[in-house]
Formats: sequence, C-alpha cells, structure tokens
Amino acid sequence: MKRAWFYSVLAAVVVIAVVVTSCQPTPAPTTPSKATEPPKATPTPTPALTSPPPAERKIMTIIFTQEPATLNPLYSNMWFEAILQQLWSCWAWEFDNQNTAFPRLVTEIPSTENGGISEDGLTITMHLRDDIVWSDGTPITSADFVFTYDMYMDPGNSVATQYPYDSLESIEAPDERTVVMHFTKPFAPWQALFWRGVLPKHVLEPVFETKGSIDQADWNLAPTVGCGPFKFAEWESGSFMRFVKNENYWLGQPKLDEIFIRFVPDDASQTAALVAGDADLGTFPPLSDVPALQDAGLKIVVQPSGYQEGWFFNFRDMAHPAVKDVRVRQAIAMAIDRDAINRDLLLGLTKAPETYWDSLPEYRAPDIEPWKYNPEEAKRLLEEAGWIDRDGDGIREDAEGNKLTLKHGTTIREIRQDAQAVAQQQLKEVGIDLQIMSQNADLFFGSYADGASPAVGELDIMEWSDGPYFPDPDTDYWLCSQVPSEENPTGYNYFGCDKTLDELFTRQLTIMNAEERQQVFHEISRYMHDQVYWLGMWEDPDYWIVGSRLSGIKFSGVTPFYNVMEWDLQK
Repeated sequence: MKRAWFYSVLAAVVVIAVVVTSCQPTPAPTTPSKATEPPKATPTPTPALTSPPPAERKIMTIIFTQEPATLNPLYSNMWFEAILQQLWSCWAWEFDNQNTAFPRLVTEIPSTENGGISEDGLTITMHLRDDIVWSDGTPITSADFVFTYDMYMDPGNSVATQYPYDSLESIEAPDERTVVMHFTKPFAPWQALFWRGVLPKHVLEPVFETKGSIDQADWNLAPTVGCGPFKFAEWESGSFMRFVKNENYWLGQPKLDEIFIRFVPDDASQTAALVAGDADLGTFPPLSDVPALQDAGLKIVVQPSGYQEGWFFNFRDMAHPAVKDVRVRQAIAMAIDRDAINRDLLLGLTKAPETYWDSLPEYRAPDIEPWKYNPEEAKRLLEEAGWIDRDGDGIREDAEGNKLTLKHGTTIREIRQDAQAVAQQQLKEVGIDLQIMSQNADLFFGSYADGASPAVGELDIMEWSDGPYFPDPDTDYWLCSQVPSEENPTGYNYFGCDKTLDELFTRQLTIMNAEERQQVFHEISRYMHDQVYWLGMWEDPDYWIVGSRLSGIKFSGVTPFYNVMEWDLQK
C-alpha cells in the first residue's frame, strides 16, 4: 500500500542539555609598598575574557503515529517512510507546493523540447549535476543509478515492487554524469514514478557481492550514508528517530540542527503532545480534534496529495459469492449514508469522493452519477440478486440458505472504527451482516507471504486511504499481473483480475499524448464506478498540524518535506 501504516508503543524521551562554561581566575591585588613614598593606587583588574556560550542547537520535533519498518525505499511503499526521504535521501527531481516537478540531482528534467526524451518516447536521458555528493563526501554518479536499477530487478532482493523499473529494457551510464533509460514501449507516468531515492553503490555493493542480496543490509535500518540536507543519526524502535545536519550537503546548510521524530501509539497521544507544546509538527489528526488544536494556537495546513479513504471490494474466487455480484456492490453503495458519515464523524470538513481520481478531476469522467443514499433501491437490488430474508432474522439468505454475511477489515484507527460501526448498522437495515475484522496496521498491511488477511483474500471488503501515483493518474493496483499467489507473492492486487480493466490500465501506460490518455482514464473511472470496485468514503488530503515556533515551512503533496532547508524555529 502506498500509505501502509505501522503502529508503535509510546516511549517517553528526555533530552538533557548540559552547558559547561569556564572562567579564568581573577588576578590577585598588588601588595602595598613599605617605602616612605605614598602607596600607588591598586590598578583595577581587567575582566578575564571568556568564550561566548555555544549557540543553542535548533532541534525540531515531529510526531508520527506510525513507525516505518525500513528506510530503504526498495522495501517499502509506506507513506511515513517516503516523506522522510527529503530529509536524508534524494530524488532525481522533487515536487513543490504546487505539485510541480523541479530538478534536484539532475540539471534539468528531461523533455522532448530539451532533447531528454526521444521522439518515439523510448529513450529518456538524464544529466546529473557535477557537485552532488553522498554525506560521506563520495560523489554521486550515474553508477549509483544503474546500481539502484540492478537492485530493484535482481531476484535476490525481495523488494516491495519492481514497478516501474520492470518497464525498462535497459539502463546505461555512458559517463559519470549521464544516465540513459531505454524502454520497449513509451511509459507515460515516468516522471511520477522513477528515481524516488537512489542507493549508494559504494556502501551496498559489497553487501550484495557477499550475501547475494541487500534484504538484510544494516543500511536499511541505519542509512548512515545518505544525500539529503540531514543525515541519519539514530533509531530506537518504538520510541524515536533522529536526523542531524549533513555538513556535506551540496546546496548549503539547513537552518535546523536536528530533526527528532517521536513515535506515539495513537491519535490522542499526538494531539496531547501538540497541544502541550512538546512537538512542532504532526500529521493526520482526527478531524474531530481540529477545533481543540486550533484553540491551542496550532495551525492546520491542508495539502492535496491524491489520497482518499475508500472501500476496496474483493472479487477474487475466494470472496463471498454476493460481493462478486455487481448488483450487491451497487446495493452496498446505496445503503451507506456517506454524506452523514462525513457530516457527523468528520465535522463536515470532507466529502465522499466518487472515483479514485477525484483529486485529479481532469481524469475523472464528467458524466458520473454519484451513488446516493437510497436504502429502498438497495433492498430492491438485493432482492433482484436473489438475496432474501427467508427466515425472518433480518439477514438475507440465498436459495441454499447461505447468509449474506460479509467480512470487512481495516486498521484500528479510531475514525475507521467509528465509520465501520455506522456502516455496519446501515447495512444491517437492508439485510446485510457486516462482520468487522480489523487489525493493527502492521498485521493488516503485511504481505501474502505473511498471511495478511487482505493479501490472502480473507476479507470481502478492505478499507484504507490511497490514491494514484500522484500527481500522475497511474496505478497498477488492478492489473491482473499484480494478483498475489504462491508464484507471485509480492503482488498487491488484492481485488481481482478484470480483463477489461487490465486492458485499459495497460493501454494508458503507453499513451504520451495527454488528451488521449485523459480519455482512457475517463473510461477507467466510469467503468470502476459502475462496477463499484472502489467506493470512496471521504477525501483524505494531507493534514499538517504546525506549531507556533515553526517558520518557513511549505508542503508538497508528493514530496512533503521538499523545502526542509528553509524550516526554522523561532524563540
């Protein structure tokens, strides 16, 4: 998942700063003369010179309600890991607060105009800056890019996904400052997906040569060599993570000396820490806490990032027969009062999206008719599908007496549990028994190999917050090639293989013309809406809680911490 969340236990952290100053001894007074001459006046001692006290270090504290499982970008799709990369790692290009790409490791972003993209779209050439270095002073070169590609693609590494690197035919480094990517077909979403973190070859290649894999490399949990304005310093699992200023950063020095990430177990702990002034930045507060946070003088910043909370329906073979019927899925969409959930549980600060692409409206079909709360029509559809309450217990059965009991799973985040309870009651009113099977995030977002319930198909309906590869509309969630199995344990299509959808998603990848590609996404969004493969619950942009001491901060929906160099703390 792009926003797979891992919860940790809260640990108190006490930081004690001891400042030691020293002074020279005061000179002894002169002894008066015993001569008959009048004694001379004793000179006033000159005050001893002392060193100025050291400047107070600027240490900023961020609260995380989920703890990363790794810092190596090859092994995680977790949002809380990805946003840290602008602190200690580096991307070929990043995105500003308008979600517009700008160059970071490259001199310019490739385009057809500057010759970086060939006319047929099959070759993309990048030119690297000549001043970029790792935090240990080693130059960053094209060899690091080739090594990163090799690590994604080598079967010895159990990476989260090889996408999009598996779309490349080859990659070459004709010199230290040039990287050339060769594709078998044009690949439209390249800018949003490639080079989100580059690996240090000089650190990890010896590990790979010795062990045949970097899966267990110490660097994954302690990347002491990075390339951002800060460098990794310390990680105490379940408690905190620290990053300190990188003296070798090629763009200069950040205004902060240290960024301290504190892990807390839940939303209530985050709110309490921010209100008490124990932290400078937090994210994803329960919207019910927004008034209290604002009353405490904290600023709430909303940044669109493509994310939306939604229900994903399982139509694989092992799913309940009812949920594989489009009429039942449509009935569910009309049986839940999503407007009431947004109004009552989320203070009316959000609304229910209709498609996976509502945050990118140009890719949403303009003629989509929203699913409205209509329990009577929901009942009619269920009757049409053959689900009738035959024994009078309020829950529908099919002709063989099988109950319309569906398993719904998500994480134990408070707002999700509250929404589950509302949906459970509303579905019961139309004769559907919704069983709640929620788990801690580390279990829920496990892999097929871990036996995680979404991955192995134990759930009929799954819920989390997600979005396309923002700001690009692409997603590979529903590709048939991503359905997990014993032969494909890293697949993350937990929903099913629809040949029509697979063809549409595959086709859009090769369309370089923006308007033509947009039309394909109109087909995709319309088809998915009508089939109810995904049902939006509420919009979920990035919410940031900014403390009064913090200044100079801006956010991006793609690389949130892109301007961390400008962050500062005011007294």
